Order: sequence, then C-alpha cells, then structure tokens
Amino acid sequence: MTRRLLVTGGAGFIGGAIVRGALDRGWTVRVLDSLRSDVHGGLPVLPDGVDMIVGDVTDATVVALALRDTDVVCHQAAKVGLGVDFADAPDYVHSNEVGTAVLLAAMTEAGIDRLVLASSMVVYGEGSYRGPNGFTRPGPRREADLLRGVFDPVDETTGASLEPLLVSEDDPLDPRNVYASTKLGQEYLASAWARSTGGRAVALRYHNVYGPGMPQNTPYAGVASLFRSALERGEAPRVYEDGGQRRDFVHVADVASANLAALDWTAGADASTFRPFNVGSGVVHTIGEMAAALSRAVDGPVPVVTGQFRLGDVRHITASSERLRRELRWAPSVSFEDGMRSFATAPLRAAVTR
Repeated sequence: MTRRLLVTGGAGFIGGAIVRGALDRGWTVRVLDSLRSDVHGGLPVLPDGVDMIVGDVTDATVVALALRDTDVVCHQAAKVGLGVDFADAPDYVHSNEVGTAVLLAAMTEAGIDRLVLASSMVVYGEGSYRGPNGFTRPGPRREADLLRGVFDPVDETTGASLEPLLVSEDDPLDPRNVYASTKLGQEYLASAWARSTGGRAVALRYHNVYGPGMPQNTPYAGVASLFRSALERGEAPRVYEDGGQRRDFVHVADVASANLAALDWTAGADASTFRPFNVGSGVVHTIGEMAAALSRAVDGPVPVVTGQFRLGDVRHITASSERLRRELRWAPSVSFEDGMRSFATAPLRAAVTR
C-alpha cells in the first residue's frame, strides 16, 4: 500500500533529513516549503522523486493544494531559534502558531487525521533539578548572580547547589522566550485538534540537533552551527558562561528516524490521541565539551570561554528519551564522538540573510 507523506519545511535542515529517510522507506513524499532566505541561504537541492510546492504554511490555499492525496503530515515548518530581539515576536507567532492553525484546519477539511509535529526542549524552560527538599524547578537566573560568575541555579532558601536531572515529558512546562511560547502553542493547537476531530498527533520535543546541512553562522541557528562556522573561518569557538551548560546533542539522522517511527506509531494509535516525546541521545555533554570536540576534530584553535551570558538562557536542560525508546522502539544510532567528528568537516548550508 502506498504511503503518502507531506513534510512541511521539508527543504530545511531537519525536514530534508526526514524526506530522505521517508524516500528510503518507500514513502511517496511531497514537500511544502516557503524557502525563506533567513532559513535556507540559497536554494536547497531535494532528492529525485519529491513533489515540491513552494509556498507558506500560513496560506490556506497553498496548504489545501499540498494536502491533496496525502495520508499523514510531518509538520517541520517553523521559525526557529531565539531571534535577535522582541521585534521578531510577530513573525514567530505568525509563522509557528498561525501556520499550525491553518494546517490543522486544512487537514480537518481534507479528512487527514495523523500528524507528527516538530516541537522543542524549550517548552520546559530551565531543566529539572534535585535540591535539599527534593524535585525543584528554579526560576530564571538573576542578572546579579550571572555578573558575578554564578551560573548554576541554587536553592533560593538555603543557597545550596542544585543537582541537574533528566527532564521527562511529565515535568512542568515553562516557556521563557517567544520561540518557546510558540512551540508550546503549536502543541496546544495539536492537542485541541486531536480532541475535537479524533485525530492522532505526536509532538517530538527535539533537544540540541546538529549534523550536516545546518545553516551557517546565523542568530537563528544552534550553537553547534555557530562553533562549526567559527572553526571554518579559522577562529576559536566562543563559549558563553563557563562552558558547563549541560545539553543533549542529538544527530539529525537520529531525529529523522524518530520522526519516521512516530509516523508509523500514529497509524495504530487510538483516536483523539496527543502524545509528546523527548528526542535526545540520552547522553549528557556540556557546551564546552562540544566546542572542544569540534576543535580537536579539525586541529582548530582551542575554544575561548568568555564568561559572557544572555539573560533568558537556561543553564541545564537534558532529556530522558525513555518514553520514545519504550513506546516507539526507537534508539539513536550516532554517538557523540562519531557525530562531532563527522560534523566538524561536514558541509553546511550557505549563509542565510535576514
């Protein structure tokens, strides 16, 4: 039986990896992508056999066309990253939340009841911790502490250090910037759609995704791309704070395989189902360790730890992907060491423009 997939944002970094994986598994694939210049930095090359529609997911007419003869949707189209300043807020809300609402309305009209949504770890805000009195979620860090070089959250009552924990899907949600708010908004829309239409939706909360095809140096890219771009220019990666920020770096190939597993899972899920899953490697590394691994791989300059910080950044956020492993029978295949070694010399996308 033919399986027909629409990937919104399918010309992007993660979307493109999903498209290639779906084609390898025999899916018929259509891509809807606006080819925004602040994402792509040049026209991407899609594999042979992909039906490409250039258009914006906020355009109901274009979305209806893209959904024709489609069984399931993988929704990757979004404006990503922290942006430059709050002036970016309307574009984030329009691209991410309005775009998702338009897509879900069109899916309802077309009778399509299966969705896999790209979400993000940013919906949690700061990570989870254990303190003197057990589980805790600290509030935003104080600027005065950061200026003194006190980067780790502490217990507000005792001043004791907090122990970072792996975040589970049942932990509290606390989006702390515009991008995070819109990603959680997308999840709420998908959940409401599933309840009201009997649809089946999965939200994949990506942790720090990296790999070949990332866009070059841009305020909207992840830190891996910024470090990689610096090394390509012969410059040392500049690491904020003390480099001890804990993250879960997951290779784009593993993110693509998680999406394909989720697409298969929706086929057998009960009606009116909405289910979030963390997507991470399950192995904790610091940002400083990641910068050092990339530098070693190319015999590049030693990373510079600057002590600089950005208000609103979280200190530690690492994933438990046990639910994804257990329920979708998924497992990552690319180790941190192998992934960083290959990423250090992998091709990047052309530099983007604002």
